[in-house]
Amino acid sequence: MPGVTVERISKHFGSVRAVDGVSLAVADGRLLTLLGPSGCGKTTTLRMIAGLEASDAGRISIGERVVSDPAAGVFVAPERREIGMVFQSYAIWPHMTVFANVAYPLEVRHRSAAEIRERVEGALRVMEMTDLATRPATALSGGQQQRVAIARALVFQPRVLLMDEPLSNLDAQLREQMRVELRTLQQRLGITTVYVTHDQEEAMVLSDEIAMMHEGHVLQVAAPEAIYTRPASRTVAAFFGSPNLLLAKVREVRREADCALARVDGEGWEGWCRGPVDVAPGEVLTVIVRPEVVQMGERIATAGITWRGIVRRRFFRGSRHIYMVEAGALRLSVDAPPDQPVAPATEVALTVDARHTWAVRA
Repeated sequence: MPGVTVERISKHFGSVRAVDGVSLAVADGRLLTLLGPSGCGKTTTLRMIAGLEASDAGRISIGERVVSDPAAGVFVAPERREIGMVFQSYAIWPHMTVFANVAYPLEVRHRSAAEIRERVEGALRVMEMTDLATRPATALSGGQQQRVAIARALVFQPRVLLMDEPLSNLDAQLREQMRVELRTLQQRLGITTVYVTHDQEEAMVLSDEIAMMHEGHVLQVAAPEAIYTRPASRTVAAFFGSPNLLLAKVREVRREADCALARVDGEGWEGWCRGPVDVAPGEVLTVIVRPEVVQMGERIATAGITWRGIVRRRFFRGSRHIYMVEAGALRLSVDAPPDQPVAPATEVALTVDARHTWAVRA
């Protein structure tokens, strides 16, 4: 059963195309994250699903019901779309208690006092906030405000939950904790969810699928592991971490079940990498080598790609060391454990297994 279906929606603000022909499908009970940099159109897309922005073109359906289709003159008001929404600012009313904040969606729907009490108590129990029901909103921490906002969004049992960067105002430690709590809650409730963030790690922890957006377009929709290990383009690859992006020309291709194994020549180096099944000799590719898959030592091992270089800089990052290695004309980033640190000016051999690489058309 479809949860949310978006078909070629567009939105212009003057001459700016904020969203340009975006299509998405979120299966019932799944969590899709709209991920991308500021200005990519992710929040505008979410607001069109919510009905807070009217699309200029395209169709939006929640379940089997069309809620927006400008060509057919259809626009269902936000309060009639069966959605709950959590905003970046939480939008907690400061003059109300926790109970009153959570109860508000039921009150405006004219539910009975008994039903309101039962549902609010249930929502607070789910969010582990029962003992805070009478607390004023002004006496809540950031994490508690966020839990109230989620409880309020869920209390009337919406069909779809929409979340616009709800963790961005929390400190790093609490943000990491809340990622796990949100994912656990979403899976337990089985509620269809569309989530917006610019944080790559957050998207990977929370999502069944990620829709990577850039300049109003969706570049790729895939499961977190797939979008990280097999990005569809250089732009997608570059958004996740700080990969080494190396131009190379294809010299030879061997077909595998779901990809190609290509022998490539770069600037002062050659080796083997994996890429799309339809790559051909003579094509120029961008080979994606993530810092954590590079092995660094004194000897070259049998692998897909090898270099010899000199460590120029080393940065300490707690559980990891980041090295900047000069290998001919290349500047390579290497992520290694700190148990055997390598000093700057040391000559090293770098090795990458072809299975841990991916190439896209340049």
